[in-house]
Amino acid sequence: MSSNSSPRWRRALVLGVAALGLGYMLGGCQNQTSPGGSASGLRIGSLLPATGDLASVGQPMINAVPLLVKTVNRCGGVNGAPVTLFAEDDQTDPRAGAEAMTKLAEVDRVAGVVGSFASSVSSAAVGIAVRDHVMLISPGSTSPVFTQEAAAGKFHGYWARTVPPDTYQALALADLAYQRGLRRVSTIVINNDYGVGFEQAFTKDFTRLGGTILDQSQPVRYDPKATTFDTEAAEAFANHPDGVAAILYAETGSLILKSAYQQGLSKGVQILLTDGVDSPDFPKQVGVAPNGSYILAGAIGTVPAAHGKALRALAKLWQATYHRPLSPYVPQAWDAAALLVLAAQAAHANTGEAIRTSLRQVTSPRGVQVTDVCQGLKLLAQGKKIKYEGASGNLNLDKNGDVVGSYDIWRVQPNGRIVVIGRVDPHL
Repeated sequence: MSSNSSPRWRRALVLGVAALGLGYMLGGCQNQTSPGGSASGLRIGSLLPATGDLASVGQPMINAVPLLVKTVNRCGGVNGAPVTLFAEDDQTDPRAGAEAMTKLAEVDRVAGVVGSFASSVSSAAVGIAVRDHVMLISPGSTSPVFTQEAAAGKFHGYWARTVPPDTYQALALADLAYQRGLRRVSTIVINNDYGVGFEQAFTKDFTRLGGTILDQSQPVRYDPKATTFDTEAAEAFANHPDGVAAILYAETGSLILKSAYQQGLSKGVQILLTDGVDSPDFPKQVGVAPNGSYILAGAIGTVPAAHGKALRALAKLWQATYHRPLSPYVPQAWDAAALLVLAAQAAHANTGEAIRTSLRQVTSPRGVQVTDVCQGLKLLAQGKKIKYEGASGNLNLDKNGDVVGSYDIWRVQPNGRIVVIGRVDPHL
């Protein structure tokens, strides 16, 4: 990340904006000041995967942020000025994410960033955010590691997320597996903070319920940079498990499950999936069997649910703008951006430090309940307190920047369509 790489940064930004179909500037040019914000107008960034292993899930999330900024600017902006957005593709890669985060903080001088999705990328970015006093709010990084590090004081309040940690989702998936009659389960996970953290929590919860993890002593963890996964697939499906908990990213995960099918290992085995692959494209990536049914037919999984009071309005706006239904994590991305602008307005300042200080104020139970961001900005400008009820659900951040949520249960149909079949509210 040398200083002479800034031309490449500028090219990446131009290409990223074009690829996202923004086609317009979301606010005027602002004078560059110190890291962590600008006195003349709020500058925020997005650090999300337009490419790489999580692109299929990340691309809809990316579009949520400019939609929020456009909405806010139409109703007057923040602190009397338009909001400017800088979009960066983290490529689902920690190194690229760290470079992009450095650009956002030190070149674009943003006060806050929506990102990242991958826990490994957020791990690489959060230290830069803390160093440069930039508020980082993730709509999808679910590793329990962030809770531990926040509790240890490493983030100094510059970290939060609008999605609950996998401590809860692992319990939800373990409950689901046990309720479905599965007693002997294996795991295969991506070898990063997200996969390993989920694996450890799931193993603990499933064995506590009375189940057995067949590969507990030698868990199968795959390298996301590998190109073939036949050995890992064979290891995960060995010993005839009732089910396999597969904690994957979409691009590499599709290769693993396709390999298990081609080796004849997955027949009769219940596949358990999670949020990392909850995308309409994922069943297509895994493929279709000779009989015309999708290989993933019957697979079930969990994903953080969106059930906030603003969800219906967001769904209507999303359909009108992009002509398709809401995708997973779009509400969480919308709410992450909303918290940044509301906190800046509450502080009457456009710096990361001001956002950090005021973040919890805008979800305070003592405030006026609002579901509309523009209404919230108006009340805050008048000096009133608000409790923002977003689209994703409970946004009452605890001292570690965490929220508590519930989970949708989804299933892959024979035609490859993913449908929600239930909901679970885990309690630790």
